[in-house]
Amino acid sequence: MTDSMTFRNEDLPALFHHTDQAAVSRQRESTQATRAQLLLLVAAAGAAALPAGPAVGSLHVFAALSALAYAGVLAVGVRATRRRARPQWQLNRSAAEFIKSLAWRYAVHGAPFGSEVAGAAGVYRARLEKGLDELRKMGWEDPRTAGLVPEGGEVTGAMDRLRGMEYAVRRETYVRDRLIEQRNWYRRKTEGSRRATALWSWTIVLLTCLALLFALVGAFGSGSGPLPAGLLSAAAAAAIAWNEVRRHHPLIEAHTLIEQDLAAMMVVMQTTITESQWPSSVYETERYVSPQHTDWLARHSS
Repeated sequence: MTDSMTFRNEDLPALFHHTDQAAVSRQRESTQATRAQLLLLVAAAGAAALPAGPAVGSLHVFAALSALAYAGVLAVGVRATRRRARPQWQLNRSAAEFIKSLAWRYAVHGAPFGSEVAGAAGVYRARLEKGLDELRKMGWEDPRTAGLVPEGGEVTGAMDRLRGMEYAVRRETYVRDRLIEQRNWYRRKTEGSRRATALWSWTIVLLTCLALLFALVGAFGSGSGPLPAGLLSAAAAAAIAWNEVRRHHPLIEAHTLIEQDLAAMMVVMQTTITESQWPSSVYETERYVSPQHTDWLARHSS
C-alpha cells in the first residue's frame, strides 16, 4: 500500500463532470442575457434622448432605434425565460456540488460512509439517487435520461482506492486535496469580488457625478444638460443593477466566513480529531462548502 495518494476532480464520477459543465454553460447563458438586456436598455434610453434627427418618410430614425432596442430587451427576456437558464444553472450547480461532496465523503469514510458501514458502495448509490431525485422534483434535467451519461451512480476506481487506504492517508489526502483546495478557491473568489466591487462602485460614482454635472448645466439655462444627464442616469442604473445581480458584496462576506471556517477545521483535523470523530468532521466540513450554506450566508450578510 502506498504512503500517500492524490485525489483530484478528474477522479470524480462522469455525472459530476457533466453537471459541472452544464452549470458553467447555463451560468454563462444567464449572465449574457442579463448583460444584453441592460445594454439594450441603456441604448434605448440614449436613442430616445436624442433630438428628432433624420427621418425616412414619416419614420424618425432615432425613435425607431429606441423602439428596436426595447423590443430586443423583451426578446432576450422571453428567450431566457423559455430556456430557464438561471434555474437550470442553479440546479446543475447544486447537483454537481452534491455529487462531489458525496463522492469525497465516500472516499475518505465521511458520514454516512464510515469504516463500520457494510456495503458502502450500495449506500452511496442509494444516497446519490435520493438526493438527485429531490433535484429532479425541482426541475433538474438529469442527463442520464437523455443518454448523455451512463445510468447508475458511478463509483470510480480512484474513489475505491482512496477508501481502501489507511486513516492517515485518507486524512492527509482530504485535508490537502479537498479542504485546502476549497479554502484557496474561496480566497480567490473573495479577491475577485473585491476587485469587481471597487470597479463597479467607482463606475457608478463617476456616471452619477457626470449626470449631476449635466443636470446642473441644464438647470442653469444652457439647454444641453438634460439629454446626456438622462443617458448617464440610465447607465448608472444599469451599473447598479449589474452589481446587484453579481452579488459581489454579500458573496465577499459569505466566502470570507467560509474560508475562516475551513481554516479552523483544517487545524482541528490535523491536530485533535481522532479516527472515531473523523466521519462527523468530514460531514461538517462538507456542510460548510455546500451551495445552500453559501446562499444562506449571502442572504443574511449585513
